Amino acid sequence: MNISLPETLKTFVDLQVSQRGYGTSSEYVRELIRKDQDRLQLRELLLSGASSSPTAPVSANYFDGLRERVHQGIRTHSPR
Repeated sequence: MNISLPETLKTFVDLQVSQRGYGTSSEYVRELIRKDQDRLQLRELLLSGASSSPTAPVSANYFDGLRERVHQGIRTHSPR
């Protein structure tokens, strides 16, 4: 795939490549595409959540239990 850019955009891309540590302009463009994919996926998840039925309210106990489950998982998977 070849992409033609006006000189101003080409200059911008070249600057991003040099300042942000990309090896080539293709790496920079791939990263932009991946970020756009992630953004679209997050948007779909947010729209899905917004259109879903409400759940019961959660309390501080819910978050305490969630934190404990995360800590248990970390202890289970951490190297000894």
